[in-house]
This record gives sequence, C-alpha cells and structure tokens, in this order.
Amino acid sequence: MPTSDPAIETRAEQPYVGIKRAVTMQTVGHVADRIPAVFEWLAQRGIEPAGAPFLKFDVIDMEGELVIQAGVPIAAPVAAGAEGEGEDEVFCSVLPAGRYATATHLGAFDELIDATRALLEWAAARGLVWDSIETDAGTSWGCRLEICHTNPALEPDPAKYRTQLAFRLADNG
Repeated sequence: MPTSDPAIETRAEQPYVGIKRAVTMQTVGHVADRIPAVFEWLAQRGIEPAGAPFLKFDVIDMEGELVIQAGVPIAAPVAAGAEGEGEDEVFCSVLPAGRYATATHLGAFDELIDATRALLEWAAARGLVWDSIETDAGTSWGCRLEICHTNPALEPDPAKYRTQLAFRLADNG
C-alpha cells in the first residue's frame, strides 16, 4: 500500500460547492458519481474550480448510514441552495481552517480503508485528537476529506490514482 508518511499541515479556510447524500458503505460510490453534476453546476455559472474534487465524510456509522458530500473547492463563496434541499441541490459552504493530519495514497480507491486506518493509528500513537464527536447517528466529523487528485475518467489504471486524506485535528489536539 504505497501511502506517503503522515504529516500535520495547516490549511486555510476553503469555500466549496457540493452535494450531500446519506449512503451505506456499499453505496458510497453514488456520492462520488455526483461530482460531475457539481462541475456542471460550476460550468453553467462560469466558475472555475480552485482545486481537486473531494469527498467530505460528515457522519460515519460503518454498520449503518454515512453522510457524505461530493465537493469542489472554489475561490470565493457563491449563492447556492441550502444543504439538503432536493436530490441534486448544490450548496455552498466552507471547509474549516486548522491543523489537519494528512497522508497521500497512490492506488485504487478500495485501498483507502487501509490507508485511513494507518493514518488513524499514526495519529493515535502521537496522542492527536480529531475534530469529531460521537453521536447516536455515528461519528460526526468537523472535516474529514478524501481529496481526489486523479480523474478516473482520464486515468484507466487504478494503481495510479492519487488521493490525499486530510482529517482536521481538534483545536486542542
């Protein structure tokens, strides 16, 4: 599993547009499949993306439901719908600034579970605290990202997919 050594980086606040879905582990791909709709929404308004698309995991219950966003960073906030309005309602929000534990994985998307586990273990060994809380619905994350630096439509070899994991640390962590 070729994953870069984990590191801590400070990220600035980042506006983005996205679509939110509630899915299961078996249907996570349904969220990623909506990224082209976000790009289309931006193109219709003449807005250029300011970075790579991402999946933002908001609530994770591995046995039940996951609440995930497919998003694209933009240079400045724009008017868009409110989160959760309609099946394909695009909304604008902001990824929070702060310290993030990061690692970059080169390989197939289905290997990201092991890459994530390794990042979580690395952080735990250093006593780092995540920006997350446990709720009845599962773990609610302040910001947990999988940033997709490779477009699978342009790169047929999954072994060459480059994905950055970036999980926000608690302000006191």
